[in-house]
Amino acid sequence: MRDLLNDLEAGKYLSDADPMKRARNQMRTALPKRFYETVTTAEEEGGHVVHLDGRPVRTPAGAVLVLPTAAAARLVADEYAAQEDHIVPLTMPVTRLANTAFDGVSSAADAVLEDILKYSTSDLLCYRADSPEALVERQSEAWDPVLDWARSELGARFALAEGVMHVEQPRETIGAVAVHLRKRAEPFRLAAMHLMTSLTGSALLALAVEAHAIEAETAWAAAHIDEDWNVEHWGEDSEAAKRRAGRKRDMMAAVALLDALGS
Repeated sequence: MRDLLNDLEAGKYLSDADPMKRARNQMRTALPKRFYETVTTAEEEGGHVVHLDGRPVRTPAGAVLVLPTAAAARLVADEYAAQEDHIVPLTMPVTRLANTAFDGVSSAADAVLEDILKYSTSDLLCYRADSPEALVERQSEAWDPVLDWARSELGARFALAEGVMHVEQPRETIGAVAVHLRKRAEPFRLAAMHLMTSLTGSALLALAVEAHAIEAETAWAAAHIDEDWNVEHWGEDSEAAKRRAGRKRDMMAAVALLDALGS
């Protein structure tokens, strides 16, 4: 399912899941010129659509892109309106995510849900450093509140491990996460949670952000504690920093879409 979602997002219009590779690929491929003057939104049967010079935006599969709320349609419209001489998909993360949700997740919601569950069986927050003490403390300060939230709100008690040795999570724990996910399994919401999960390596961080139990910036920082520790001690690679910035842009687009969907 991860490959399927990457393909749906990439398809003929995005060439790689990695944002920096996409940028390089797009430099080699002529970008389509902006062909429209006006961008508007309208409520139609089944939801809200975006119009370019009065014509509805379509997904890569050829369907009219119907968004569930006016706010979500406005996000897509704003991305189209922000395009200049050429249409640059790299700068349209909400539109790409919406296309993925509409063309793919809507017909494969169970598979996407199962993929998020797989992340929860080996969630980033459950694997702790045994040293140095300062890193152990950073992980605990950032990750323990999310685990506490999962225990109190979802009824999911996760087991922890030191290092990279796999720890088996209780069936009841994963079952509790599944119950929660199935209550939040609308295609656009599920697509956003899946993207946040894959970008952070943590289903728990994604679920906590979706539930407004943690701020998006806090979750992003929590997902990069180990990386930031290494940067502090060994320096930062410029290419890695660019890739991270691209991933963060996609993360915040997913959060914006969730906010637009409402609770």
